[in-house]
Amino acid sequence: MTGSAPLILGAGPAGCMAAIQLARAGASPTLIDRDAVVGDALCGGFLSWRSAAQLQEIGLDLGTIGAHRVNQLALYAGGVEAHARLPETGFGLSRYALDTAMRALAAASGAQLEIDRIRSLAPGKAEGERQEWRSKSIFLAAGKHDVRGQPRPRQSDDPALGLRIRIPAQPGLTQLLDGTIELHLFPKGYAGIVVQEDGSANICLALRKSQLAEAGGNPRALLDRMADEHPKFGQRMAYAAPGLTVDSIGAVPYGWIARETMPGLFRLGDQAAVIPSLAGEGMSIALTSGALAARYWLVGGADGAGKYQRAMARAAWRPVSVAKLIWETAESPRFNSQLVRLAGLAPWLTNLAMRASRI
Repeated sequence: MTGSAPLILGAGPAGCMAAIQLARAGASPTLIDRDAVVGDALCGGFLSWRSAAQLQEIGLDLGTIGAHRVNQLALYAGGVEAHARLPETGFGLSRYALDTAMRALAAASGAQLEIDRIRSLAPGKAEGERQEWRSKSIFLAAGKHDVRGQPRPRQSDDPALGLRIRIPAQPGLTQLLDGTIELHLFPKGYAGIVVQEDGSANICLALRKSQLAEAGGNPRALLDRMADEHPKFGQRMAYAAPGLTVDSIGAVPYGWIARETMPGLFRLGDQAAVIPSLAGEGMSIALTSGALAARYWLVGGADGAGKYQRAMARAAWRPVSVAKLIWETAESPRFNSQLVRLAGLAPWLTNLAMRASRI
């Protein structure tokens, strides 16, 4: 396929946001995703108040798709706990529910959805399994998965990996987590827990790869070990039946920001900036990048890619830097308990950190 209309690779929140904005401006974008049936991506089960506002602006009401309201943050580390009100209401929502709603809104706005698995990327060209796609303007929204030809750097000797287990709705666990997003801080990692639209508990972890190796490469064995070592986390994991699926993704480059790009390539979402997930701002970065890229394309076409990427890097720098500093402190066995203790003594500092990590 050859054309000058924008080509968007990935129908997640970043890609759909770009498609919606471009289609509503009459640009006729083609949105390509590898899955005809919407899946449930590992990352992004929490939406901050900023994300909620961005979605409201494009006509997507989280209440209509059953998002679980979240008003409080609970922190746990080394036997210490602290609680703080969120600056504004956030939401627990599965990626399946969010991506389904956004894909439908993109199609209703005029974007054309195609199904293909993109194997490699070069200037003006995306090579798919079905066919070759050509456009002067390519929006790369492949999430945490790299596409051949546009890799992100892997600089850590002990990279982060993501794990996710979802516990089906159970009254005891739902009551325990009601209205709260929890962060459990461990040496070399952390877990975030939030209830989603169907009452299930979504548990996402960012841990160092060495920990998985110590558990014999078995993700569930690693989770069970973390549950044994950390009683509050163990109390939540006690609801997880032995046969539940544990999803994983490796070598997540938390803290990375794209500051340059090749001609005509707009990098979106995690292909633009990878914020540590404990900040709960990944979705807002995805949505912001999609809207900002569309704005730059509408002004300058393919030539706007470089200017967009630098603008996105400037916008992402503060929240990513703040979140990275908190992450490095949170996974330190020397400092994570002190961090939680300080949050309990001075809730306003927690509130300040939450606001500083918003894009």
